[in-house]
Formats: sequence, structure tokens, C-alpha cells
Amino acid sequence: ETDQVRCMAMSMLGNGLGMSGLYEDALSVGEAELSLRRRLGAPEATILAVQANLAVTYATLGQRDKAARIEEDVYCGRVKLNGKEHEETLRAANNYASSLINLRRFGEAKSLLRRMVPVARRALGDSDEMTLSMRWMYAVALFRDDNATPDDRREAVKKLEELERIARRVLGPAHPLTKGVERGLRHSRAALSANYN
Repeated sequence: ETDQVRCMAMSMLGNGLGMSGLYEDALSVGEAELSLRRRLGAPEATILAVQANLAVTYATLGQRDKAARIEEDVYCGRVKLNGKEHEETLRAANNYASSLINLRRFGEAKSLLRRMVPVARRALGDSDEMTLSMRWMYAVALFRDDNATPDDRREAVKKLEELERIARRVLGPAHPLTKGVERGLRHSRAALSANYN
């Protein structure tokens, strides 16, 4: 019982440090929490949640390669633990895809999202925020890829136009995802236009 309280206190401390912008300190606490939870034989779901938090901290500190490796581990762990259609697995896939896009590993991101977007649509529905986010990530990977063809960029624009309508209707115009889709649409149109200039 005391160990559980210590783990919860470490988790709260790490989250508080991160929210205060003290990311190096948050990283130290997060690594210690992960080590402690592993030593105590915490459930796999708990370990994966702590790892996901660590990945966010590493990314915030600019250690994106390490963050992506952890995100991949979390995604694979979630598939084994929960199956492909579980919401936590889909969230892990989305986070991993985002990390791949940030590293400009667009081919890997597209491959992952081509597999997982249909799963999200089936499991959560077309209007679910996670499904919309994954579809947005796929469109971004399409048009930002240095090897994108004009057809890829046209496809990205088309997907983002559809997503913008859905996101505005479902989430509202002020929602961060809606704003991100709008930004992506502007950038994808500019990228498509650059193909013809």
C-alpha cells in the first residue's frame, strides 16, 4: 500500500513539474517512477501509461528520436495488451504517427495510418475525435513528404477539405483539432500550388 502511495505521489510530482515547464526535473521523476513501477511488478497498462508520459517529456525536450522509440514500444504494447480496436491502442498509434511525422519519417507514418485509420473508423466511428485526428495526420504526412507527387497533394487537399467540414460540425470552429485541420488545409493548398509554379 505504501508503495502505491509513493507511485501515485511520484506521478503527481512528475505531472506537476511538467505542467510548470520544469521538463528536465519531470523527466528524472518519470524515469524513477517507471523504474519503481517495474520493480513492484505494476500492471502492463500502468507501465505503458508511464512510458507514454515519458515520451511526451522527451519530445518536449527535443529528444524526438527517443520519444518515437518509446511511442513505438507503447503502441506495440497496447496492441498486445488491448488489441487493435481498443481506444488506448488507437491513441498510441496516433501518438506514434505524430512522432514519425515530426521526424519526417513520412513513409512509416503513412504505412501505420493506412492500417489504423480503417480500424479507428470501424471501432470509434467517422466523427470520433481520435478518428479525425488520425485522418488529419495521414493527410499531413501525404502533403509534407518531400517525395509527394501532385496527386498526393491533391489527395491531401481533398481529405482535409472533408475533414474541415466534419470537424467544424462535430467539434466546433474553435476546437484545437479543427484549427489544426484548417492550418493543414492552408499548407496543403500552398504545397499543391507550388507544384504548378
